[in-house]
Amino acid sequence: MPDRPIFLTYTRYRPIQRLLHWLVALLVLGSLSMGLTIGYLGFEGLEQRFGLNTTNALYLFHKSFGVLILGLMVVRLLARLILGKPHYAVPLPLPMRIASEIVHGLMYLLLLAMPILGWLATASGDFPVQFFGTNLPGIIGVDKALSDTLFQWHARVAWSLLVLISIHVIAALYHALVRRDGVIQRMRPW
Repeated sequence: MPDRPIFLTYTRYRPIQRLLHWLVALLVLGSLSMGLTIGYLGFEGLEQRFGLNTTNALYLFHKSFGVLILGLMVVRLLARLILGKPHYAVPLPLPMRIASEIVHGLMYLLLLAMPILGWLATASGDFPVQFFGTNLPGIIGVDKALSDTLFQWHARVAWSLLVLISIHVIAALYHALVRRDGVIQRMRPW
C-alpha cells in the first residue's frame, strides 16, 4: 500500500466532483447563452421579439441559474479543498501544469465573481434578485450608477469566462485527440 492517503492515489476525480463539474458546465452554458441574448437585445428588444412573459422568464432563469452556479461553485470549491485532485495518469510537463493551474484558478474565481456581480448589479439597479420565483435579499442598496458599473463588470467577466472555457475545451480536446494521455478521463462523467 502507498504511504499517501488513498484519495491522492486516484487518477480520476471523485464522482461528486465530476457531477459538480458537469452540472456547473451545463448551467454556465445556459446562463451565458441567456446573458448574451439579454445583453444583445436588451429588455425592450426581447419584449418586442418574444413578448413580456418570455422576456420575464428569460431573466428569471438567467438569475436563477446564476444563483445555482454560485451555490454549486461554493460546494465545488469545498469539495476540491477536502478531496483534493487526482494525480495525472501520465505526468504533464511543467509548462502544461502551470497553464492548467492558471486556467482552472481563473475559472473558479470568475465562476464565483460573475454571479456575485450579477446579484449586486441587479439589487443596486432596484430589480428583484430571484431564484425560481423566490425573491432573495438584495444585499446592497439602490444605486443606479453603481448598478451600471457592476453590469459592465458582469459582462466583462462573462466574456473573459468564454475565453477561458474555450481554452479549457481546446486543451481537453488536445489531450484526448493528440496527446492521448488520459487527462480527459479524469473528469469524464462515466
